[in-house]
Amino acid sequence: MTSDRSQHIEITTWRVYARPLPIGYHVLAERLWPRGVRKADLSLDAWPKDLTPSTALRQWFAHDPERWDEFHSRYLAELATQKEAALTLLAEAAGAPIILLYAAHDQEHNGALVLRDFLQTLTAPTPDAP
Repeated sequence: MTSDRSQHIEITTWRVYARPLPIGYHVLAERLWPRGVRKADLSLDAWPKDLTPSTALRQWFAHDPERWDEFHSRYLAELATQKEAALTLLAEAAGAPIILLYAAHDQEHNGALVLRDFLQTLTAPTPDAP
């Protein structure tokens, strides 16, 4: 018996302000709409707010790189409670590359990176059942 998660799905992050957007399934990985971006100018396929950091966690983090490790751990814990929503997102992408859009200036410390890591754990091949 083979795993239904054996298909590799490309998942990347992209700053919402950088143009042109790469081709793929565009997902806004932010709880709030990005400043200065008109909704008509951003072609989104999904905006799963339940897969974004909670308001309390986002405000606590405040994009402080010194809080990154703790933010990463706390956000993964939040995402662990949203596994069904994450699997739904992966299914809706239907194998297309997933582009997680974020607004933060910091390309190395933002929630889209944590979400990407979490989604990749759900798409990683699992061993065949005995």
